[in-house]
Amino acid sequence: MNISHREGVVVIQLTGGSATQSFSREFLPKIRDAILDHIGCKAIVITGEGKFFSAGADILAFQKSIEDGDSVELIRELTGILHPLLLKMRTSETIFVAALNGASAGGGLGLALACDVRIASNNAKMAASYSGIGLSPDGGTTWLLPRLVGEQSARCFFLENQVWNAEEALTKGAIDQIVPEEVLIDKSVLIAQKWSQWSKHTKEATKHLLLTQNVNDFETHLKHERTLIEAAGLTSEFAEGVDAFINKRNPNFNSD
Repeated sequence: MNISHREGVVVIQLTGGSATQSFSREFLPKIRDAILDHIGCKAIVITGEGKFFSAGADILAFQKSIEDGDSVELIRELTGILHPLLLKMRTSETIFVAALNGASAGGGLGLALACDVRIASNNAKMAASYSGIGLSPDGGTTWLLPRLVGEQSARCFFLENQVWNAEEALTKGAIDQIVPEEVLIDKSVLIAQKWSQWSKHTKEATKHLLLTQNVNDFETHLKHERTLIEAAGLTSEFAEGVDAFINKRNPNFNSD
């Protein structure tokens, strides 16, 4: 795994086994720690290596766990790491950009979908890959994907065990933009900078409101919005933003 910093953005590249066997006892804790060690910064770009963004589970490890009779323990352990991580990503003020260089499958698909925006090269692919090995989906994929592409498209994706190329994923709404492979990271960093320029409260509250809007009735959601915007009114970033607007300059929120 490679971790670098580019103009205030943390770039986490899954390499080797962390890309091809992401969701294993060996590599998943490393991925979690790399992300959590930098969560709270302005933005994180996650990408992969070669043909894979994140290929999901280690199938040979699944086979061994079946032979050893501890398959449930393995699944419980891995989802116990992955699921809290995805929730943290969705609720953090940090902006997450998935730079999809190649295939994302299984839990790796969940990692991509949990990001705030997905930028892809033409080599990107999305697959569920659960049906073919007799598993049901995890990694938040059945919650996240329908909200991007609609329930019926997601139903077909899972139950037909479909593989979407970059163009199909873009058309359906699962990714946001396709760029040439050679500028994938540059473009992802630029988007990360743009999306993360706002105050911590603005980013965290906006992500939280979008996360909860479909479980609240309208009246409850209005109350929720009021509580959060009142809290924003007490922040130094609000004062800075108003002053910047009046004086026709760009605000400096310093939300590192």
